[in-house]
Parts: sequence; C-alpha cells; structure tokens
Amino acid sequence: MNPSLILLALCQGLFLTNNVVFIAINGLVGFNLAPAGWMATLPVMGYVVGGALSTGLVARTQMRWGRQVSFQLGLLVALASALLCAYAAWSRNFWLLSAATVVAGYYSANGQLYRFAAAELAAPAFRERAVSLVLAGGLLGAVIGPNLAARTRTLTDTPFVGAYLALAAVALLAMALMAFVRFPPLPPKSSAEAKGRALAEIVRQPVFIVAAAGAALGYGVMNLLMAATPLAMDVCGFPFDDAALVLEWHVIGMYAPGFVTGHLIRRFGTLPIMGVGVLLNAACIAIALSGVDLHRFLVALFLLGVGWNFLFTGSTTLSLRAYRPEEKDRAQAFINFCMFSTMAVTSFASGALVTTQGWALLNLGSLLPVALLGAALAWLAWRQRAAHNAGS
Repeated sequence: MNPSLILLALCQGLFLTNNVVFIAINGLVGFNLAPAGWMATLPVMGYVVGGALSTGLVARTQMRWGRQVSFQLGLLVALASALLCAYAAWSRNFWLLSAATVVAGYYSANGQLYRFAAAELAAPAFRERAVSLVLAGGLLGAVIGPNLAARTRTLTDTPFVGAYLALAAVALLAMALMAFVRFPPLPPKSSAEAKGRALAEIVRQPVFIVAAAGAALGYGVMNLLMAATPLAMDVCGFPFDDAALVLEWHVIGMYAPGFVTGHLIRRFGTLPIMGVGVLLNAACIAIALSGVDLHRFLVALFLLGVGWNFLFTGSTTLSLRAYRPEEKDRAQAFINFCMFSTMAVTSFASGALVTTQGWALLNLGSLLPVALLGAALAWLAWRQRAAHNAGS
C-alpha cells in the first residue's frame, strides 16, 4: 500500500466535493439568473464543456511537466474559478457564471486523471484495487458536498455565494495534500524514445472502443439524471435540503462501492461487473418512472450511483489493457474527451428536457444509451469468447 494512494484518494474526495456542490447549486443559480428557463443548466454544461476543451491541454501539460505540476495547476484553476463564480452570483451575471464554469472545466479534466494516476502508484497485481480505492475517496465528497452546499448557501446575503467561497477553501486544502503525493518520475526523453502506436490504431481496438463507451455513456446517463434531479425536485415542491439529501445518497452510491469493486473485478471479471452496472441503471430508470415521492428519488439516484461506479471502474480497468505506458497520455485524453463531450450534451439536455418535457420523458430517453452500452458489452464478450475458442 503506497501512502500516496491515501493522499490521492483524499484529493479525489475534495475533487468530488467540488463536483457535487457545482451540480447541486449551478442549475438552481442558473435558473434564477438565466434569461429563459431552458438555459438553467448551461452553467452545469459549461463545466463539462470546459473539461472537454481542456483534455488536450492537460495531456500536453502532463507529458511536459508530469502529474504533480499538472494536478497543482488544475487546483489553482479550481481556486480562481470558484472565486469568479462567487462574484458572478453576487453580481447576478449569468454569462459570467457560465464562463467561470467553463474555466473550472480545466480542473475537472485534471481530476478525471486521478484514477489513472492511481494505477501508476501501485504494483501491477494491485492496479484494479488502487483505481477502486482512489475512486472510493469520492465518498468524502458524498458526505461533504451536499452538506457544504446546504449550510453555506445562505452564508451571505446573496444565495449560494458562500458555497462558491467554500469551494475556494476546498481547493486550497487539496493543493496542500497534493504537494505530499509522490508520483513516479517522468521517463528521460531522448530522440530515440519510442512514441508508441498512432492514436487511430489504439482507438480501433474493440477493448478500447468498449472502455471508452463505458466511460462516456455511463457518465452521460448518470449526468443526465443527476443534473436534472435538483430541478425536478424543485418543480415537485421539495425543499433544497431534500434535494441535497438525495444527492448525498447518490454520491454515496457512486463511491462507497469503490472499497470492494476492485475485488469484484478481480474475482468475476471486468465485463460481468460492467454488465451489473447496466442492469442497475435500468433499475434506476424503472423506479424513477414509478413515481415522484422522496423515497423513489432517493432509491433511484442511489442505484444510479452504484451502477455508475461499476461501469466507470470497469471501464478504467478495461482501458489499461488497450495502451502501452508510452501511449497513456493521448489514450487517456481521448477517453476523457469522449466522456466530457457526452456529458456536455447530457448537461444541456437535462435542463432543456426536465423544464419543457418533464421528468418521465427524461428517464425514458435514458433507456437508449443504457441499451447501447449493454449491447456493446455483449459484443465484446462474444468476441473474446470466440477468440478463446479459436485459440483452444
């Protein structure tokens, strides 16, 4: 057990604190400031658009300066963007708020690499559990994030300004912890250094296709339903504290399984665990369609979180088979670009659909990507079985 894994898990928890608070309040602040109701989740969308736009820049930063410097730059951006969001909310400037969340996306693009960095801090036999353990650090965000949003939203005369200021303090704490993480040194560069395969060759592999689809569609469905939940509960007449409680249990579902997901993958295999994640997503949608009382919101979002954990941890583990060490930066950047691009679409769609078409139609639409992901897993399992039979 590398002590740096524990510190990285804590940084993951603070990263998720930032994400949960953003999701809990950006849609509501956007709804209060936006020129039209359907634009309410543009600040949520801005966060993931910024992440998508930053993936290439983050990859280049990591290649040039390594994990430590790149991650600290991301946290510095988190600090600055949180202060800018606070000013935008105080001055009631919707477009400045949206722009600030786009800038914050650089931090998100960095934070999404914590899970890959975890695999580099562990022995090969421990990689699955290292990834799972660092993702489990997000449980800290599950507890802190919703409570931080609820307790700081009225800290100042302008609602939610205090929450953004609290996120600036969270970024400072994460910077202090990250300073003590010891990452492997960058390999020495030389003109003769192998560059690995072209990206086009890497992404054509079936295992890479399914890994990228699992990360993108799994995160996309989760984001579509999670980003819409505070708005849907507000329309149904629930107070903000109830929405914060539902989000808290949702994020607990996302990260609490991380303590065992790595063990489950080692025992049962990656594809079966991802298949269970697909089934849990389907169960979430079924419960959400059955009614709109508080308990249904809570159980549905909890199952959505567990399903996401199985899919995301499985996708990350699966992707490790698809690229070599010298190819990791561009391969990981491509996976994150696919994920952020899908999240950008679902962030916008969640606000537009829930405010114009309703919660039920939003859930029905989620069935399509869930079915596509299930089909992709079945396809890869069939290919692997056929290859095994041909080899024997």
